[in-house]
Amino acid sequence: MRVKSSNNCNPELHKVGTEMVPPTDVQIVTSDGNTIAAHSSVLSSASPVLERMIDRARKGWNSDSTIRILGVPSDAVIAFVQLLYSSRMVSLSSREIEDVLDQHCLQLLAMSHKYRVPSLKRSCEEAVAVQLTADNAVDVLKLAKLCDAPRLYQRCVQLVAKDFLAVQESDGWKFVQRHDIMLELEILQFLEDHDERKKRWKQQREAQKVYQELSEAMNCLHHIFADGCLEMREPCTQFDSCQGLKLLMQHFATCDKKLARGGGCLRCKRMWQIFRLHSSTCSESKSCRVPFCCHFKMKTQAEKLDKTWRLLAKKVTTAKVMSSLANKKRPEEVDQSWAKYMRRK
Repeated sequence: MRVKSSNNCNPELHKVGTEMVPPTDVQIVTSDGNTIAAHSSVLSSASPVLERMIDRARKGWNSDSTIRILGVPSDAVIAFVQLLYSSRMVSLSSREIEDVLDQHCLQLLAMSHKYRVPSLKRSCEEAVAVQLTADNAVDVLKLAKLCDAPRLYQRCVQLVAKDFLAVQESDGWKFVQRHDIMLELEILQFLEDHDERKKRWKQQREAQKVYQELSEAMNCLHHIFADGCLEMREPCTQFDSCQGLKLLMQHFATCDKKLARGGGCLRCKRMWQIFRLHSSTCSESKSCRVPFCCHFKMKTQAEKLDKTWRLLAKKVTTAKVMSSLANKKRPEEVDQSWAKYMRRK
């Protein structure tokens, strides 16, 4: 590949090792008048769009097969052609390729999309994502939309949501406010949806925490009666809620209001609910040692439970199973694979 400027100088830009290559047969004209001599076989194999452009140039009156790549600086066009050659021949080192991508990543992203070079486009997306800041996030977001780069677009909107105060001070955001109302509304809608998702995730995490605590209480209740922890005087170290649950049962055993209409006092009502929830999640039929388990099971068979209580029992059972799986010792191969994956990240 050779380049010559409008003053007819013809310096050599690119060598392909020591291999013998055929003479160039295509001329690429840039916006500032520079001409790059290249091989049609390399360009055609790398880009189907360039292949069609070369075929049209040869079929017309233009015998020297001149094609035009306009709209970007000639340095970016030269870098683009260099990378097309690198996909066919070992013409650039990996370090040189990284330097070229870092220097012209935005222009290369646009050209790789326009001329349909998917491998180069992916590399350009990664290079642009590394250089992404609050100051250029909106400009890159617009380019990602035009170049059909959804992963880069997602990175941009995530950065906008994370640091919107800094993005508001950027020239790109001010330009969008003045000239692109649809993009401004799209970004603001994403921010609103992002806040709603954060609130919803927070509520789900809080609900999951409650289900996890209830699941631990069910395990603790079984531990108290099945393992004889109720008769032990020393504090239990197996469950954090064990001591509190034993104090609640001591109150339940001595309270005169527990059989009153409505369930008695607030503590007794809570204990009744714990016994009832245990019976709904207990898998043992008649061998369970927890009080009132069989009583509530027979009552459940006689009376149909409401949907809310069935849903609660299902959620607690799921949390119980997930907790047991999390506490289960993983095979050594799984730990090694996970450590290898985290090192890659």
